Amino acid sequence: MQSEKKLLAALRQYWGYDAFRPLQENIVKSLLGGRDTCVVMPTGGGKSLCYQLPAAILGEKTVIVVSPLMALMQDQVAQLTQMGIPSALLNSSLARDVQSWVVQQAIQGAYRLLYLSPERLAREDTFGWLKCVPISFFAIDEAHCISEWGHEFRPEYRLLSRLRQHFAEQPIAAFTASATRRVRHDIIEQLKLREPDKYIASFHRPNLQYIVKECVGKTQPELLIRALNKYDGCNVIVYAPTIARVEETVDFLGEHGIASIAYHGKMGSEVRRRNQESWMSDEVRVLVGTVAFGLGINKASVRAVIHLSLPKSIEQYYQEAGRAGRDGEPAECILLWQKRDVGLLTYFVEQLTDEEEKSRAWQRYREIRSFVEVKRCRHHQICAHFGEIRKWNSCGACDVCVGEPQWLAAAAPSTRLRKRRAAAAAGARGPAISRAAQTRDVDRTATLIPLSDSRASSVAAGIDLDLREYLREWRRETARKRGTAAFIVMHDTSLDELCKVRPRSLSEIRGISGFGEKKTELYGQAILDALEKFQRGARASQEREEGAKPAAETMRLLAEGRSFEEIAEKRGRQVASVVNLVVSLMERGEVEFQPRWIDSEKQAQIEKACAVVGIGRLKPLKDALPAEITFEEIKLVVARLRLESEAERKSAAAGEI
Repeated sequence: MQSEKKLLAALRQYWGYDAFRPLQENIVKSLLGGRDTCVVMPTGGGKSLCYQLPAAILGEKTVIVVSPLMALMQDQVAQLTQMGIPSALLNSSLARDVQSWVVQQAIQGAYRLLYLSPERLAREDTFGWLKCVPISFFAIDEAHCISEWGHEFRPEYRLLSRLRQHFAEQPIAAFTASATRRVRHDIIEQLKLREPDKYIASFHRPNLQYIVKECVGKTQPELLIRALNKYDGCNVIVYAPTIARVEETVDFLGEHGIASIAYHGKMGSEVRRRNQESWMSDEVRVLVGTVAFGLGINKASVRAVIHLSLPKSIEQYYQEAGRAGRDGEPAECILLWQKRDVGLLTYFVEQLTDEEEKSRAWQRYREIRSFVEVKRCRHHQICAHFGEIRKWNSCGACDVCVGEPQWLAAAAPSTRLRKRRAAAAAGARGPAISRAAQTRDVDRTATLIPLSDSRASSVAAGIDLDLREYLREWRRETARKRGTAAFIVMHDTSLDELCKVRPRSLSEIRGISGFGEKKTELYGQAILDALEKFQRGARASQEREEGAKPAAETMRLLAEGRSFEEIAEKRGRQVASVVNLVVSLMERGEVEFQPRWIDSEKQAQIEKACAVVGIGRLKPLKDALPAEITFEEIKLVVARLRLESEAERKSAAAGEI
């Protein structure tokens, strides 16, 4: 067993940290002692270090890490390599000859960590060569995926139960951020862990303020604008339930002067990675994503996570909301749900055919509904869900215990928001309207509660904001040159400490948290040079000029005669999102229906169905029409018919007068 002194020396050498976080040291000792281990630690608790540090210490041996996400594996391998810890990944993205080379290197013991997907590990041919690798232990990341009771059950994870059969001598360690007591027991049973050491961290995140708000009518867009105004200049994640909602939200925010970026599963992997990196490196502060975003995201300074619909489970909500405030500073988790979310969740549950799976889904549905509807401390509900009983009377950090914040107080379906939309659309044809002008009326009605926003807290901590922006720009440029992510070059917490300390030598940089020996060697002198340039007057370049707003750009492309498919490709959107925006523009009188958009025969069929079924709801129309007619085509014709009907009604009313 390694002494505490040696463990701290390795922690300092590779990670640049002077102390362990809670539980980390004991977990490391369990793994170094050859013990099976089960670890449940909230997002941001430092799980990966728990198996990476033993790997760094156990020279000549390899830790096999099972991870479900390719991007996460790539990031971790890049970070470890930069720290001087030989690591590699093996997945289908690599060319065959590269895969063969990695396998041969692994057999020779060249890596301290080797990352595999569960699918790769389940292949019979994998066990053959893996038995030739000098393995120290297996680390199963996102281990809750092995349990049918978990919120992200993946059948391929079940096959990991064969590890004990093939590798009877090697220890197995399971890591997860969100597992109930039942799921924890299932993980231990499925992986056949032998009297494992169990480490269950507290699920209470006292720096997070949980705010749950049911949005009536059409108040959700205005509340989203209010929330983002409050966090102007801060890093925010907005979760939307579907790809269409992601793209519509990005366009909506763009119309109101709020720069944001999209992330969802139908994007190409390179686009997703580029968008993620733009957010990670602070080029764009707001990211709007589906649940596909976030696994393994290592950004500490997220000040708010906003959900625009009910999550499928408390575990999912806890995991996603927990991406806020990982630096320990105050952050808000805002859930803006609507009654229609309930219908969507029940619809998905009803689609399940396996009765046991459906039963578990209904249980998760009841739990999340109780969470949002029962007026009981949000922190207490979350902790109790995971089997942790807290005895406080009030957490002091949720809307139930301290009341709804004033900025969120009852918004009516606002005429102000409609006016701003119209003003934004008018801005597409005339002079640009500033963000301040677009949102002044919201600010006037939104009395803000005290907030530890990034600017105020940074000034209080003695951080020069100009220096911070200058070093962020240096970090982005350095990352681009090295072909890596900005957070791999340097985490936000390290960057802020650099701003406070302003080191003048490499030894002083070594004293900055997060700068181990290798990272100091890689970047130390360049950082000193950058600090010297700033001292001589260098500053970050001005923000890039904003492009055309979504509505204006779409109208311009329509005027050019572009098809919806061409516009979608040009703007990086799904066709459905483009059509939804066009329908909105039609309703606002900004765009007129063009017959060329839809085949004349299809138009006639839709019109005939509308005459029989009516134009109140789209689903009955879709059911009444041939399968080849899309929802998008129906929406366009229905929008045209509604507008014509409204014009006739107004004309008739005028005639009566």
